[in-house]
Amino acid sequence: MNKICEIHRNFDPSCFETDIAQAIDWLAKYGSEPDGGVTRLLYSPAWQEAQTALARRMEAAGLAARFDDCGNLYGRLEGRGPEREVILTGSHVDTVPSGGKYDGAYGILAGVIALEFLYENFGPPLRTLEVVSLCEEEGSRFPLAYWGSGNLTGRYAIHTPPDIADADRITLQAAMNAAGFGLGTFPPPKRADIARFIELHVEQGFVLEKDQAAIGIVQGIVGQRRYTVQVGGSANHAGTTPMKYRHDALLGACEMIEWMEKKALHKTEPFVSTVGQLHVKPNSSNVIPGEVAFTVDIRDAHAAALQEFSGEFPEAFARIAARRGLTVDIGEWMNMAPIMMNGEMNAALAAICRRRNLPFRMMFSGAGHDTQVIGEMCPATMLFVPSRAGISHSPREYSETKDLAAGVAVLAEWLYKYGYTDSD
Repeated sequence: MNKICEIHRNFDPSCFETDIAQAIDWLAKYGSEPDGGVTRLLYSPAWQEAQTALARRMEAAGLAARFDDCGNLYGRLEGRGPEREVILTGSHVDTVPSGGKYDGAYGILAGVIALEFLYENFGPPLRTLEVVSLCEEEGSRFPLAYWGSGNLTGRYAIHTPPDIADADRITLQAAMNAAGFGLGTFPPPKRADIARFIELHVEQGFVLEKDQAAIGIVQGIVGQRRYTVQVGGSANHAGTTPMKYRHDALLGACEMIEWMEKKALHKTEPFVSTVGQLHVKPNSSNVIPGEVAFTVDIRDAHAAALQEFSGEFPEAFARIAARRGLTVDIGEWMNMAPIMMNGEMNAALAAICRRRNLPFRMMFSGAGHDTQVIGEMCPATMLFVPSRAGISHSPREYSETKDLAAGVAVLAEWLYKYGYTDSD
């Protein structure tokens, strides 16, 4: 930490530029890919190495580091007051395959840097402050998301995990146990002592960049539902089966996907629908596809719109399947309601930005975040910093160092307000 900035103790963003830039590059080494991306899937070796390295970094920053039994990692700055509740910040350590080095990682590292700065400049806080590296958010390895925050809040139970497996048919429980978690070695993950939660994140969109705003204060997060659709047909020889006798699962899936796009284009923004994965069997150039599996992701800020579409598309898919002589089975594996952020916490963030002459805007998040899970149990909010061209989940993901530092400065000052003063 820059000692001149520590002495001034003024939350100047320039104080944090070197620290956050170096920290981002440091954590990106764990799971680095030849294309410049980062892959840290839940409970993988790269994930384990990253969490272990983060624990050491937390300890070096003066924080007490500990894991819970699902693999969430906490760095704790103990409060000196009588309050037992915790003010928590942080984000998730996992990535999508060959993702960017900022998504999730930035919020964790910013929290560590902010708490280190506060401790070195102001000593122990009045209220306990913690930073968390949540074990999973993306849903990249297993067909579920928010495993870390879901265990923290009690949405999931560590000893009865969902009976699901990854692409290599390794179950969630087997992967968790192999990584040393879910065995009772660490404390249970469910928490009941979180008073407030704040997550700092790159925007993953281009609104702030277009508006030339340094900070986005999140008013709410869209709801989202995710499904796996299984289409069954008849695999047969591509050269000897006449077109009129075919039951082609891939053609049926394509018609379903086209129906989704046309329907979504007539919905009111911010409604979106996406098919992001497609698996074809037997996946041979001279065999009619007999089985197809694909994902459906729908999002909107309005619960009614999500509910309506969730009833429409299964009926449409069933009609298409019946007409083509196919079977279709739809399984829902995520159902997150839209959630509003805490207004009082956002007012404090806006006041900090105004005082610092940092241009900001109020906005909604079109991406899902752990905050919407934790926000169901305590007051919560999010801060965004700009993403260049809105690119995310990609090796080309990038945010300017000055913007990253501005986010750390706002976070640190907000944590000072709630952790070191009588503000409640």
